[in-house]
Order: sequence, then structure tokens, then C-alpha cells
Amino acid sequence: MKSSPIRLSKQKLSKRAAAAKKARDIAAAKTPDRRRKKAENQRIGQRSDSDLHHDGNKVKRISIKNNRGFYGRGTKAE
Repeated sequence: MKSSPIRLSKQKLSKRAAAAKKARDIAAAKTPDRRRKKAENQRIGQRSDSDLHHDGNKVKRISIKNNRGFYGRGTKAE
């Protein structure tokens, strides 16, 4: 299996800060809302040409370009 050409650098955190971040990330991933969204995404199925975007109680399939670029407004506007 080939690795991704995109290399993301790790955050330079102390051991204590990294442990706290890991705990926060896990807690956020296990909220009922997040679990519901993840289960819904698995039912719908992911495709390589688009992303699933949760908008309220609806799920829309949008292009990767629009999802990553905040609908053409760039990521600094988020």
C-alpha cells in the first residue's frame, strides 16, 4: 500500500498537552450527535469524488473542492 503524497506535520505538543488533546478529541468523537453523523455516513457510503456534508438534519453530497474551500470563500473565512 502506497503512502499519501501529502505529508502533514505533527503538532509539536508536550506529552501533557498531547494527552489532553487526545482526551478532548475522543470525547468530541463520542458525543451522541457525532456518533449519529458517523453512522449515517456509513449507511450512505463515501465516494472518492465527493464529501458528505451535514446541514442540520439533512446530508448533502458536495464536491470536495467546495467542502475544503468553504464554498469558494477560502479557509480563512471560516
